[in-house]
Amino acid sequence: MWEPEHCGKIDIEIRRDGSWWHEGGRITRLPLVKLFASVLRKDEDGKHYLVTPVEKMEIRVEAAPFLAVEMDRAGEGRDQILQFRTAVGDRVTAGPDHPIRVEIDPETGEPTPFVHVRGRLEALINRPVFYQLAELAEARDGRMGVMSGGEFFDLGPAA
Repeated sequence: MWEPEHCGKIDIEIRRDGSWWHEGGRITRLPLVKLFASVLRKDEDGKHYLVTPVEKMEIRVEAAPFLAVEMDRAGEGRDQILQFRTAVGDRVTAGPDHPIRVEIDPETGEPTPFVHVRGRLEALINRPVFYQLAELAEARDGRMGVMSGGEFFDLGPAA
């Protein structure tokens, strides 16, 4: 909710694999990554920023700022709940407030799945977790998808 003046860019990048990099070197201290993640936001301009009460620094993000590395399932059918854990420890339950969405690469047809975390921030669902989702998928009107929190989330066309 802070709106400090934009102070420029900082050489921090979040790569597709969820790793954080500063000036070409990987940030390996998880507490530091968690601190940065706690002040991260994506604004209406589509850019990602680290925002403190006094400054706002733009960073680069390859796919999504977070990586969903684990999924837990409770219940079945319409009562099924899918909870995701990110590499920085955020937990989100897929549902109306935390939708799952899948982008399809127009050239390769490869799916790229995401789950909403907070604000405009999403987590890329890693491949093993996406395989878990695919195992839970059910066909509906020619589409495959999963239920969570009373919502059906489309994962792609039924083969």
